Amino acid sequence: MSVVVVTDSSSGLPSDLREKLAIHQVPLHILLDGADLRDGIDQLPEDIHQSHATTAAATPAQLCAAYRQALAASGGDGVVAVHISSGLSGTFRAAELTAADLGAPIRVVDSKSAAMGTGFVVLSAARAAAAGGDLDDVVRVTEAAVTRTHAFVVVPRLDNLRRSGRIGGAKAWLGTALALKPVLRFEEGKLVLAQRVRTVRHAMAAMVERVCEVVGERPATLAVHHVDNSEAANNVAAELVQRLPACGPASVTSLDPVLALHVGTGALAVCLQVAE
Repeated sequence: MSVVVVTDSSSGLPSDLREKLAIHQVPLHILLDGADLRDGIDQLPEDIHQSHATTAAATPAQLCAAYRQALAASGGDGVVAVHISSGLSGTFRAAELTAADLGAPIRVVDSKSAAMGTGFVVLSAARAAAAGGDLDDVVRVTEAAVTRTHAFVVVPRLDNLRRSGRIGGAKAWLGTALALKPVLRFEEGKLVLAQRVRTVRHAMAAMVERVCEVVGERPATLAVHHVDNSEAANNVAAELVQRLPACGPASVTSLDPVLALHVGTGALAVCLQVAE
């Protein structure tokens, strides 16, 4: 048998890829009009990011069930659980407590990111497990992958961020910067202000510049996410292909609904993992 990897639905990994690499997944939750909807399992309204829904972490019961199933699948080799940043969700802390309660070979890793920022780390873990790495080897590869992974976000409107409260260093100006379009980045697992720009177009250009600065001439894997803004996402992906010849084409997908609720309509994100 081999080490089994578990993640949560915020990672945005397609089901066929999870199945191929035997990755187990637990859902995050969206609370809408009194209903508790499980991300990736229950039917969600397409425009849920325009609602006043709230989000909730994966429950201890769900984490416990997923970890037990993964442990059984590993044949005792162990589990590596990679979750959304602890700076955005209580899932990581719940995962730590659940793993401790089970008293089994389960190691929990904070991706310090979200969307494919988490997904890239999960894939690194799953590929290390598939290559036959033991629990310590897989954890080592996973933690190294966290340091090579970066994510940037452009948010055209601040309403959703203001409601969510899941932002670090930008809190001080959220109340007054109505005319500004922030470029945000993940820093030590928290979503913080990277740059303030006057227009969405300039904010997208600034995000591309920052991605190019991080990648340089190295190979990297890229993903572009959007919230009801596919044309702009495709334009950003095309520019990244042109600017970063050592990288392959960026995947372009809608942002997971749990995350879309926090950044709102029109948001764009670029996640990247620099090669070893």
